[in-house]
Amino acid sequence: MKITKVICSAGKTGFFFDDQKAIKAGAKNDGAFYEGAPATEGFTAVRQAGESISVMFILENGAVAHGDCAAVQYSGAGGRDPLFLAKDFIPLIESEIAPLYEGKEITSFREMANLVDKSKSLSTGKQYHTAIRYGVTQACLDAVAKSKSKLMAQVIADEYGTEISESMIPIFTQSGDDRYLNADKMIMKAAQVLPHALFNHVEGKVGLKGEKIAAYIEWLRDRIIKLKPFDSYHPTIHIDVYGTLSQVFNNDFEKIADYVGELSQLAEPFHLRVEGPVDMGEREAQIEALAAIRKYMERKGIKAEIVADEWCNTLEDIIDFTKAKAGHMAQIKTPDLGGINNSIEAVLYCKSHGMGAYLGGTCNETNRSAEVCAHIAMATSPVQYLAKPGMGVDEGYMIVFNEMSRISALKNIL
Repeated sequence: MKITKVICSAGKTGFFFDDQKAIKAGAKNDGAFYEGAPATEGFTAVRQAGESISVMFILENGAVAHGDCAAVQYSGAGGRDPLFLAKDFIPLIESEIAPLYEGKEITSFREMANLVDKSKSLSTGKQYHTAIRYGVTQACLDAVAKSKSKLMAQVIADEYGTEISESMIPIFTQSGDDRYLNADKMIMKAAQVLPHALFNHVEGKVGLKGEKIAAYIEWLRDRIIKLKPFDSYHPTIHIDVYGTLSQVFNNDFEKIADYVGELSQLAEPFHLRVEGPVDMGEREAQIEALAAIRKYMERKGIKAEIVADEWCNTLEDIIDFTKAKAGHMAQIKTPDLGGINNSIEAVLYCKSHGMGAYLGGTCNETNRSAEVCAHIAMATSPVQYLAKPGMGVDEGYMIVFNEMSRISALKNIL
């Protein structure tokens, strides 16, 4: 079967683009907006509407395979590609990407994904923006699945030698700034990992000694115990601190390890993960810092885990963080890896080398990218999969739960 035409449409994402540099510098909330001037190139405001591009492959039999190009909320930060705006990139996809696929036979997913993921732009000589590679490879996977009358998860399992999970992958829900009301939603829905909580500003959210995080952990622990929907409900508490512990403890890694240990005790009887404890401003220093914190934690018998996020963006980064034991778990932030083939390989690499695999992404994705990634999760069995897009809990949880449930129901039928 051939691809006869490639069509693009501009879309919206489930959240916003946020200028992380400006926020860390103290930009203040004003309702849903942020006050102040942007600090990252390409931004016209500290917060602006998220954008996506749907890439649709028209197949010979009239079917449409599609994926969504999307970039993370904090575009342009932590070594990532710049802001992704539809008006800037639709012309590029139409002029350079479409010819790679139009009139071509649908072959294997890996072969089709490599056409865009391993190519360089004719106009810039560089790899295509991660968002482009992300969306186009989703369409490739869908095209192969439709040509074979299989689930996307089945295509992945066949090509990578895996088994589709017999149970749904634990879903990690994220609260955004509304870390109290949204935590209630998570508990009500029995989310297995919660709440993210968005501790991204020292004075306003973390506390000058980390005391605001500690108070929140205590509140959340008590809230789960009080309101758990059934007796066996025992979620993992996972918070993201966006590197703010660097500021609180002046990059004293032993003190950071001790603090994580204190939070772990407060979280009991629930297991604790702390994502992004430090942000060292560049890749090698980040690897060294997370490796040092993990060593201190192991030496002191601290059972909590730390999660690599900032500066751990590409498949190569994830491999290097894993080799250095820089953290106990790596977030595989799917849009940052470009082609979804890289996310698949990242999960499998982490699993085979003793690193926890967190198949993540961003609130700033779309329903389509979330559904496609649910197939990756079911075919590769990471430790957890992110509820996305958005920060409202209900919508993102519904999208990924329902897609994984459909895969479970269909995997032995198709």
